[in-house]
Amino acid sequence: MGSDPKADLTTMHPTLNIDTATPSGPRTVLTIAGALDMDTCPRVTATTDTLTLDGCTLVLDLSAVTFMDSSGLNMLLTLRNRAKAEQGTLELRALPDQALRLLDITGTRDLFTLAP
Repeated sequence: MGSDPKADLTTMHPTLNIDTATPSGPRTVLTIAGALDMDTCPRVTATTDTLTLDGCTLVLDLSAVTFMDSSGLNMLLTLRNRAKAEQGTLELRALPDQALRLLDITGTRDLFTLAP
């Protein structure tokens, strides 16, 4: 009987760290570690809902994301639309290969600003 990687608490509940800096205007960096799936996306959304995006850049550092499914993609699209509606910007930093493939398969890569 193999172990289920989704049973690991580190993949079921992402660690959320918020670091605010203003190198060239209002910029918030949210670092996410773990899986972005239907179990964890509500926690990320609850955190981003508390942030003001009006004229700001929200950077999601996704370098420690281990898995992203359609729930994660939907959350990113919703956040992108919110940022756009509030004259803000969403930037995705260090998106893992698996998540990039998901964006490519769904034809949504060009909708996002990606940073290394």
